[in-house]
Amino acid sequence: MREHSDIVIAGGGPVGTTLALLLADSDFSIQVLEARADLSRPAHRRTLALSYGSRLILERLGVWTGLSEVTPITTIHISQRGGLGMAWLRAEEEKLPALGYVLDYAELDAALHARLRDSNVSIVTGARVDEVRAASGYATMKVNRGSDITPVTARLAVVADGGDGSAQRISRDYDQHALIATVTAELAHNGCAYERFTSDGPAALLPQGDGFALVWTASPAQVQALLALPDAEFLEALHQHFGDRVGRFLNVAQRASFPLGLRYAARATRPHTVMIGNAAQMLHPVAGQGFNLGLRDAWELAARIRTSTRVALGSAAMLADYSSARRLDTRGGIFFTDFLVRVFSNDNSLLHHGRSIGLAALQMLPPVKRFVARRMIFGVRG
Repeated sequence: MREHSDIVIAGGGPVGTTLALLLADSDFSIQVLEARADLSRPAHRRTLALSYGSRLILERLGVWTGLSEVTPITTIHISQRGGLGMAWLRAEEEKLPALGYVLDYAELDAALHARLRDSNVSIVTGARVDEVRAASGYATMKVNRGSDITPVTARLAVVADGGDGSAQRISRDYDQHALIATVTAELAHNGCAYERFTSDGPAALLPQGDGFALVWTASPAQVQALLALPDAEFLEALHQHFGDRVGRFLNVAQRASFPLGLRYAARATRPHTVMIGNAAQMLHPVAGQGFNLGLRDAWELAARIRTSTRVALGSAAMLADYSSARRLDTRGGIFFTDFLVRVFSNDNSLLHHGRSIGLAALQMLPPVKRFVARRMIFGVRG
């Protein structure tokens, strides 16, 4: 582990690794510090919903073609339980091969690290960054490796692991948990993802392989009860909740859950320090925006670093330029997901009718539908 680098990235997950690869051919010295001790072991398997815009970033890194377990999303069906309004987003309407893709986090993580090992970037495993502070002209970090605490400095410290507790954060507890699982159904998905809003919270079925990845949002007590059900009873409950669009559900596997909330940094930059990905914002999974927002963080930050001199790395002017470039996209993603959760996750009768009208209007007004689709795919620059 080097005691000083031009850029130190705290966190070797997909967002931090993407940033490192985007800068791998630059003249800056770059060091990635990753808390996991062994990157040759597969990461925890979980489903990612990747936008077409994120695919373009991974293609730029030469990673996309190495991914094998990828399922395209060519259609998104949006509906409300008990309401007549619905909307369809289609890739062909956007003149794209897909709106997005469903893939496994572990496979993406492994592909990015394989690429990183072939680069000039230094990666140190078993290194947890416990503290980041500003000094005169650089940032200083306390790095924990086993029983050793090592000070490390950088012109620019990039916090990409979500663990920087010194940042002031704004948070909201939705009092919801997400139940995740893989399910199969009678009918083929044909590349269609379903987003269904209910008074308990949104439920999503994402096409994955021959079946679906399920994200079922409900209260913590409801989710615990669903986890405890035998498979047959769970599948029947899912059918009652979701409806008949994919026929009856046949099998379920890998049920798990996690709490949901909104958490974001009041300021994503401090002197010689910037937070990206989950360190900057953690969103509700509705509409699948969080991970894609993090990849766009990495893309925009890399663009600002590439035009910076070594002396200007982490300067107030450079970080202000980055913050300005990300402000609309970040705030838009936070507002969009928070709006969907707060407006759709209730049984208010007036809002129920308003939501039905809104979904019908979205379907009937192509310019509005295109606006929504492009921003889900590409962010604010869509």
